[in-house]
Amino acid sequence: MIELPEPPVLTEPTVRVQTSYLVGEQADMRHRGADATWLREASRDFAAYVATRVGVQERWGVPSELFWFTSGEYYLGSLVIRHRLTEDEGGGHVGYHVVQPWQGQGHATAMLGQALPRCRDLGIDPVLLTVAPDNAASMAVVGHHDGVPDGLNHEGELRFWITP
Repeated sequence: MIELPEPPVLTEPTVRVQTSYLVGEQADMRHRGADATWLREASRDFAAYVATRVGVQERWGVPSELFWFTSGEYYLGSLVIRHRLTEDEGGGHVGYHVVQPWQGQGHATAMLGQALPRCRDLGIDPVLLTVAPDNAASMAVVGHHDGVPDGLNHEGELRFWITP
């Protein structure tokens, strides 16, 4: 296992992790059998790609912020905070993923833990998360943060409320 140079933190997207981001996302997409052709364009002008992901932007019809979970030059995953719920409450306030090479090491739990104070600062209290019923790893993350179950959303995902 790779020893990280420093404890990972949520940061704005940055060119500092270019190689690790591209390799990590490619490995993750291949592992899931998903289309990774979008990475070709990102790799051609990574600085421009990063610039489109920094700051508060409209995503899913609501203001959102994207963060990357990094340690030095290592990219481990990403997290988005939606400043308010979408009309259908489909994705909740927070969405996250850890790229395949770094999964199973507690990073999603740490990412969510670092995001919750930001949610509180934005006035998001409680925080809604949605989880696919077969995603045991994400269920463990929600459980670690004392998520309170609240049925299913229209997409068949489990809903959980977390106090930041």
